[in-house]
Amino acid sequence: MKIIEKLIKDIGGGYSQDLGIDLESLDPTHLFKWFLASLLFGARISEGIAIRTFQEFQREGLDSAQKILKRGWDGLVEVLDRGGYVRYDFKTATKLLEVCGNLLGRYGGDLNLLHQRSKDARDLEGRLKQLGKGIGEVTVNIFLRELRGIWERANPPLQEFSLQAALNLGLVSSPQGALDQLKAYGDRQLEPALLRLGKNFCHKGRCNQCPMGVICPKRGQ
Repeated sequence: MKIIEKLIKDIGGGYSQDLGIDLESLDPTHLFKWFLASLLFGARISEGIAIRTFQEFQREGLDSAQKILKRGWDGLVEVLDRGGYVRYDFKTATKLLEVCGNLLGRYGGDLNLLHQRSKDARDLEGRLKQLGKGIGEVTVNIFLRELRGIWERANPPLQEFSLQAALNLGLVSSPQGALDQLKAYGDRQLEPALLRLGKNFCHKGRCNQCPMGVICPKRGQ
């Protein structure tokens, strides 16, 4: 559909893709990178700061649980501060060490193994939360949303921002069954694109500034 093509082109698709992470490869390093990014995005901090901080981790080559543990608390705080993650630096450094220690001890540092051992979607979400204190619904949803269609048991609930945007664009007919309707379009970039649209435009009532405004059915109402 042209409306989906325009949405992804103008708004953007998955954040993992923007960060150069290839989730479809199922490479443990790429999965860990996305998990790290999800942990950073999960705090109440701007996307820009989270992205800059993630990029600092990449510049330091901190792309595995082992490397983060080796870097230690003081070293992690330095990286977090350089990215602008100052408000949560101490807390996040402590969380990262706990999470990476548990990931390494329970699953050999491989998130694929965590997924393989999960019985279903709920168990998968629970295992991710059990990796450390502070991993909640927001972080888990961020992480699993872009693994939907890649990991069999990755099936987090549809976020309100995404639903609002999908309803406005006429891509779903009602909240009931909306996720299944979106899956039927067969484009993994659609859901994160809708999230961006809903969060940055629909929710804020910025219809006049929205790139989708010309073809959005909601605007004409």
